[in-house]
Amino acid sequence: MKFTTSAMALVVSASAALANDKVTIEFAYPYSHLFDVTYEAMMPAFKEAHPNIEVKFRATYESYEDGTNTILREAVSGNLPDVTMQGLNRQQILVEKGIAKSLEPFIAGEADFEKDGYHDAMLSLSTFGDDVHGLPFSVSLPVGYYNMDVLNAAGIDKMPTTWDEVIAACETMNANGVENPIFWGWNITGNWFMQALMWSQDKAIVEEGKVTLDSPEALIALEQMHEIFTKCEMQNLEWKAALSSFSAGEIGMMFWSTSALGAVERSQGDFVLKTGPFPGLGETPKGLPAGGNAAMLTSTSEDPAVQAAAWTFLKFITSGDGAAEVAKTTGYMPPNKAANEIILADFYDQNPNKQTAVDQLPLLRDWLAYPGDNGLAITQVIYDGIERIVTGDATDMKELQEELVEEVNDLLPNS
Repeated sequence: MKFTTSAMALVVSASAALANDKVTIEFAYPYSHLFDVTYEAMMPAFKEAHPNIEVKFRATYESYEDGTNTILREAVSGNLPDVTMQGLNRQQILVEKGIAKSLEPFIAGEADFEKDGYHDAMLSLSTFGDDVHGLPFSVSLPVGYYNMDVLNAAGIDKMPTTWDEVIAACETMNANGVENPIFWGWNITGNWFMQALMWSQDKAIVEEGKVTLDSPEALIALEQMHEIFTKCEMQNLEWKAALSSFSAGEIGMMFWSTSALGAVERSQGDFVLKTGPFPGLGETPKGLPAGGNAAMLTSTSEDPAVQAAAWTFLKFITSGDGAAEVAKTTGYMPPNKAANEIILADFYDQNPNKQTAVDQLPLLRDWLAYPGDNGLAITQVIYDGIERIVTGDATDMKELQEELVEEVNDLLPNS
């Protein structure tokens, strides 16, 4: 780990100041419907361990895109929180703009950081250059959610493993009067499912600073989406409405992040829910993008006590104990090794629906950010293009591909 003598002196003096004074820090995170229960579960232990630190929770971000946009605006206005939770694919721009601080001075002051569960594979998710700029809080993968009562009533007794089998199941359910057989998460944050179809073919959506929408794999992904949406007669539901509808027992199959499993189970109607691996394009996916988020230090305070308090909170929520609450209250997997190997030793045996994502961990690939300052705009262009498939406005996938390539290339650096 890299650190300087002056940085270490800051950490030491901050710790000394923190020991004596009441300190308030501010924290912001996304997806209240997923994480409110998580922070409610972990905060009593934090308050008991650190009674002199008050954590002020800001309004939650609607999505990872909203979180990044908010931080970029707050950096200009000088109103940044001390700690922010950002999507794994949105960290880089905050590092490049100098908003997210290096954690190296703080890590260097920890005696048993690796023993506390912070292993290299975990830290690599938030390492840029040679410095760690975030501590991953949760990791997710795409999975299938199945209402077995609906499937069984339509004569389907096993979960599909390919998209062809998914479409066949849709057609069977439609023939048996199921009005809404499927929701496929095209509108999930960061074009995640587009990247899932690309990684399924072992193709990255960004290579050498270019977005690979002109590739054969991208065309296959668009064609696969078109086939799913049209043959399954999928309704164009807003994602929160889709999760609610599935939880109420109104949708037969839902393809979404494992992150929502806890929320779905808490509001689940009277039906048998099973999860299954994310289907492949004729075979098991060759890779899948890692979703999730990381805690980043964005404090602009020059008070050593505030910086020390922010680090104390950031470290607590990503620790073994903090990360365990993520697994218990959501469907995310905690990246902290101590959480998985010690605290959650029997957890997945007792929660098989949450085991599904763990079984897919060998497929884990990067959730890629689009290059340059227009990364969020590129996300929106691809989102709008996929929505045109859902609504039926786009039927020729080759033509759509060409339009997306042109629009995205105009937004890339040095284009």
